[in-house]
Amino acid sequence: MISLSRKQKSILFGTILGDGYLQKTGKKNARLRLEHGSKQKDYLLWKVDKLKNIFQGKPKYLERIHPITKRKYCYWRYQSQSTPYLGKLRKLFYPDGKKRIPEKLEKYLTPTTLAVWYMDDGYYYLRDRCSYLYLGNVTQKEAEIVSQVLLKKFRLLARVKKKKKGYAIYFPPKEVKKLKTLIKGQIISYFNYKLPS
Repeated sequence: MISLSRKQKSILFGTILGDGYLQKTGKKNARLRLEHGSKQKDYLLWKVDKLKNIFQGKPKYLERIHPITKRKYCYWRYQSQSTPYLGKLRKLFYPDGKKRIPEKLEKYLTPTTLAVWYMDDGYYYLRDRCSYLYLGNVTQKEAEIVSQVLLKKFRLLARVKKKKKGYAIYFPPKEVKKLKTLIKGQIISYFNYKLPS
């Protein structure tokens, strides 16, 4: 049985909500797959270092040709050990085999979780001084859960916005300042561009 600290669980939950993928391995187990573009290798290694209890081996460098654009995509992959704990999380975050925002998100969302999620899927628009947290292909109800939990837990007044590829959480300039105060100590320097100075 692998034991994770509260901080490690927060990083893990942020990773699962963001770019991480929980892959089913057998009836009860799952493993965490991390994939980041070649420029983000240090970020991938930061995650692995923080979650070293569940990782072993070395990252793999991969190249893929996009079937439509024919452009080459270079990235790094690291896969965790397969464990029953990750299997339980897969049932929670992938109830029907597709990634979902859990209804009890409040239980899993900490400032650290939000920081990792934002490093994965957040974006700052300099011109409008606003930020977005891209949720991808989730339902409007799931996006509303995120918005409500951000308000309830952190007093962040963020709105749901429909985008081309699903939903996003919109932070107006005033809320960006509050978001920065909440997560700035958790953001690694590579992602400083995602929060205004």
